[in-house]
Amino acid sequence: MNTQKLSRREFLRDVGISGGVVLSSLPLFSAFAKKLSEEAKGGKAKIAIIGTGSRGMYHINHLLQIPQADVVAICDIYQPHLDDAAKAYPKAKQYKNYIDAINDPNVEGVLIATPLNMHAPITLAALHAGKHAFCEKAMARTIDECKEIYDTYKESGKVLYIGLQRLFDKKYLKAIDIINRGEIGEVVDIRNFWYRNNDWRRPVPEPSLEKLINWRLYKESSGGLMTELAAHQLQLGTWIYKTLPDYICGFGDIIFWKDGREVPDSVSVIYHYPNGKRMTFESIISNKRYGMDEEILGHKGTIELAKGLLYKEEPAPAPGIQQLINQIEHKVFDNVSFAGPSWVPETASNTKGEPIMKHLQVHDGSNTTGADVDDGSKELVEAYCNAVITGKSMPMLVEEAYYSGILALLGNQAMEQRQIIEFPQEYKIPYDHIK
Repeated sequence: MNTQKLSRREFLRDVGISGGVVLSSLPLFSAFAKKLSEEAKGGKAKIAIIGTGSRGMYHINHLLQIPQADVVAICDIYQPHLDDAAKAYPKAKQYKNYIDAINDPNVEGVLIATPLNMHAPITLAALHAGKHAFCEKAMARTIDECKEIYDTYKESGKVLYIGLQRLFDKKYLKAIDIINRGEIGEVVDIRNFWYRNNDWRRPVPEPSLEKLINWRLYKESSGGLMTELAAHQLQLGTWIYKTLPDYICGFGDIIFWKDGREVPDSVSVIYHYPNGKRMTFESIISNKRYGMDEEILGHKGTIELAKGLLYKEEPAPAPGIQQLINQIEHKVFDNVSFAGPSWVPETASNTKGEPIMKHLQVHDGSNTTGADVDDGSKELVEAYCNAVITGKSMPMLVEEAYYSGILALLGNQAMEQRQIIEFPQEYKIPYDHIK
């Protein structure tokens, strides 16, 4: 099977878009995914699942609903997880060693849902073995590993997908289209946050399994909140600003869950861009009041991406009685003297916002593993299966995932060094979508 690396011109041609259109709209993903789906009809993607824990089983539940998915092998070093996967796919070959699973002659593509520190070794092994690869986000544990994966992918001629489902989430694609059309004006700020209230721990049957099961809590195997949560939201920098930050600063601390973990339970990172604009990410896992969202602030309006709501700076006129109340309130405030001149307090809009599309499905940012949430995850895995069958890579996807991972890891680096760090020029890769 020959893998095709599509040029920008070929991509636009294949989805029926005029060659004069600038490839800057992520909704084009949907058109290309539909084209691959048509080409893959009647085919079967022979997949090996490597890592059958909670996230692996989440993907398995989707694969069971995808007719063209044929899971021929399952692999995990923890027998209870392997047993769970075997219930879904009793005919699949079982492996404890990922190299054996990759080298299975029936396997055409692998789906990797392991701890972060194993992403690079397994992805690289798959690509070197001539297999297509799907790897969960973030791309890798270190910046150098991200670059090695990218370079290997470019040389391999194989398909590579990374588990960033927002690229296939309908409400996100719709929002980006609205932003690209200028409906909220010039974007002046991007604010990302993800709040939870849990210790991020999982039950451990015996002490020897602590670092295997709770791998997210230890620096050797995890990038913490930045790679597990921020990696999803940091894509917005390239989506919207269409450029890279010039420098980054951040703070990370263990402020509440002081239980032996090594990664912060509270982080705040600022990404500064050459035009003076910023993108922020904040996460606390000891308070869930505000949940999760990505707020895109334009001079004409604001979009709350996760909620799928649009707030206009100048909303439609209120009913007559409400206007009268507003006028009375403002007359009262206009007569309040503060520091000399007349002063009216600036208050947030109390409008409810307009849904950006019908039949929105949203969640509060809590763990959705195992939940039936329409967040693009199934569409992402289905697109990968179609790519395994057709051998066609998805333009832009690897580059988006690469920069998402790099930005998350640079955020960690800024925290650890307690310094403002510049974006390292040697880690820039070619990408038409950014300047």
